[in-house]
Amino acid sequence: MRRYAQIIKLRPEVKEEYIRYHADVWPGVLDRIAQCNIRNYSIYLHDDLLIAYFEYHGTDFDADMKLMAADSETQRWWKIMDPMQVSLPEAAAAGKHWLEVPEVFHFDGPPVV
Repeated sequence: MRRYAQIIKLRPEVKEEYIRYHADVWPGVLDRIAQCNIRNYSIYLHDDLLIAYFEYHGTDFDADMKLMAADSETQRWWKIMDPMQVSLPEAAAAGKHWLEVPEVFHFDGPPVV
């Protein structure tokens, strides 16, 4: 399993709409996320910054992301979401939408008894 964190800007004028969509994500989109070996997926919002965290449990991240991108329901979702977001310059320069940020610390803690 590998943990991922990504960031992108949210256009402030669509904040409430973005939140409404994510309060009721389409089942087909959630199914595809699961089929692509993503678990424990969260998106946080701070001012105009979206911060995504997820855990990848597969063996070929690039292949799974291609499967996700080829999914028609996911494409419809992204067609709505993408215009609400603004890539950070570093991501755009690398041809990415979201900017992946490196993990510098992680602690699971002791098992819960």
